[in-house]
Amino acid sequence: MRPTLSWTPTGEATVPCTTELTEVVRAVGDGGVVVLSGAGLSTESGIPDYRGAGGKLRSQAPMTHQQFVGDEEGRRRYWARSHLGWAVFSRARPNNGHRAVAALQRGGHLAGVITQNVDGLHQAAGAEGVVELHGSLGRVVCLDCGHNSSRWVLEQRLRAANPAFRAEATQLNPDGDVDLPEDVVREFRVVPCTACGSGVLKPDVVFFGDGVPRRRVEDCRELVERASAVLVLGSSLAVMSGLRFVRQAARAGTPVLIVNRGVTRGDVHARVRVDRPLGSALTELAERLGCPPEREGLADGVLGREP
Repeated sequence: MRPTLSWTPTGEATVPCTTELTEVVRAVGDGGVVVLSGAGLSTESGIPDYRGAGGKLRSQAPMTHQQFVGDEEGRRRYWARSHLGWAVFSRARPNNGHRAVAALQRGGHLAGVITQNVDGLHQAAGAEGVVELHGSLGRVVCLDCGHNSSRWVLEQRLRAANPAFRAEATQLNPDGDVDLPEDVVREFRVVPCTACGSGVLKPDVVFFGDGVPRRRVEDCRELVERASAVLVLGSSLAVMSGLRFVRQAARAGTPVLIVNRGVTRGDVHARVRVDRPLGSALTELAERLGCPPEREGLADGVLGREP
């Protein structure tokens, strides 16, 4: 199951589309629901998505696993851009949608949370046991020795290696990098792994074209197998790594409910799709179930503060 860069709606789905939450309230109120969230949940925190109205796939393709592993200049370009983007990305804070999901979990309505996002905002809002399907930008892994380390530590090393690096972040991408001119990229110095001394460092995320670790996939399958319903939040489900769990639920007769702005690749499997902004819709959902979200400003991003 490899992520795909493209998906075009066919218009074949006949799922009821509404702005009413009645069906979702009923299902979540019964408990045992597994959430599957995507980039659309984090757009209200200032992190763009790839496929929405302003999605970045409309203007450029993201870094792929093959490019990162096989092209030294591609890695330099990624780290230069991501180094600049990190200053913006790491300051993102949970929005009302993240806080509502955490409130629903505290209220005993959720059996699990699976996210395709790499921003850590579910955990920052207070959700526990979140399965990060595509990893986290807050961690770094060495492709040679496997050593894991903190992204904040790497950022300190990159700053030390590039004391004259000056650029301005304009448009942030969903994977945390930004657009940079080539003359700036060429001067950027990439640092090796400190554990083995020479290894290639990669953010601990699943790039497009890479595969999700098998154990992580099995954990998600087990959650979906036991779920009373699957609630998709802010995902077009264009990426097969998430769509497969919707298909799994549908095959088992488990209800699938979707809250998303616009059509999704999983609509054909859904009982209903609610087309509303995620923050307001999920806040209403939590309040109707008697577990209002905590107020804004109670948590820093889980990607952490600089030491």
